[in-house]
Order: sequence, then structure tokens, then C-alpha cells
Amino acid sequence: MSGKRIGVFGGTFDPPHTGHILLATKAIDRLHLDRLLCVLTPVPPHKLDQYIIPVEHRLAMLKLAIAGEPGIKLSRIEMERPGPHYTADTLRLLGEEYPSADLILIIGEDSLRDLPTWHRPTDILAACHKIGVFRRPDTPVDLSAVERLVPGTQAKVRFVDAPLLDISSRDIRQRIQHNQPFQHLLPPDVYAYIMKHKLYG
Repeated sequence: MSGKRIGVFGGTFDPPHTGHILLATKAIDRLHLDRLLCVLTPVPPHKLDQYIIPVEHRLAMLKLAIAGEPGIKLSRIEMERPGPHYTADTLRLLGEEYPSADLILIIGEDSLRDLPTWHRPTDILAACHKIGVFRRPDTPVDLSAVERLVPGTQAKVRFVDAPLLDISSRDIRQRIQHNQPFQHLLPPDVYAYIMKHKLYG
């Protein structure tokens, strides 16, 4: 994929919801991406103490969620190697897979704030062309403070105004556990999959 701009949007997608898809399509539009890769993380290093639905179910749901979005592709790059799975390593491997492409890491403003605590943050900066950051009014970030801890961040960051969405995978899981409505928060095929396999109950 020579000369292309590729977004890298990672997560556990437990489950993938309409907010994920809307943010992904906004990123494609606002950051002028040729493609966005949804990188499914089997076991994120910061969630080792949490129960996560088996990756086979999350993979199946993510496939269903992005099936109607031609600009969004699934990446198995973290599923095809043993953990722990760090963003720095994932970006390096994607750079080898797409040597002529500009990789744009897609994160939320809360993740940008925490970037200095990530594994090898300077390697993350070196491995990506830009960092697309979705603004979140509830978690404003002091970019100058991040810059002091991880020099070079400021030049890489491009803020994207995200739609205000009160949707999270955690909230969906809690809704299911408490028998509250949740169908409206998911792509229809993902909802059907959860019901068929009785997930999160």
C-alpha cells in the first residue's frame, strides 16, 4: 500500500459497539485516511486482572460490526503473535507490513494523557506518522505536560472533534448483566450474536 495513510485503531472490542464504528468513520474522514485497521488485542497488558470474553467471540463480533464499512479492515497482527501486546511493537510490525504507508495511531484524549506511562512511548512516536486524538470534554489533556515527559508528542498530535457519545463496552456489559436495554447501542448483527451465544450474562 504505497503512499497511503493508514489509521491504526486498537482495542479489546468487548463488545464492539456503534460508538466504535462512528469514531472509526469519523477518523477516516477527518484524518483523510485511505484505510483504517481495527487491531483486535487478545489480552491488553493493562487489563491482565480483568475477565475478557474469549477472543474468538470478539473476533466474530468485530467482523460483523465492520462488515458494511469498506474503509475499515480487521487486523490480526496482535492475534498472530504471543503477548504481551504493546502498541510500540504493533506499530513497528505494521510499518514492516506497509513500508511505504503513513501510519496514524488513533486514540482517545484520555489515552494521550496516559501516554507517558505506556510501554516505550518514544518508540510509539517513532513508529507512527501522526497520532489522531479524539477530544473528550470529560478528560481534557495538558499536551504541554505530555510533551515534557515524551518529547516530540506535540508535533505528532492531530486533534479530532469526536461526537459526544455516551456509549462504552463496559456500560453495555453492565446493562446485559442487569437486564437493561442495550440493543440500541450495538450493530444489529452484533446484538444478534450476543443473544445467540448468551454472552455477558
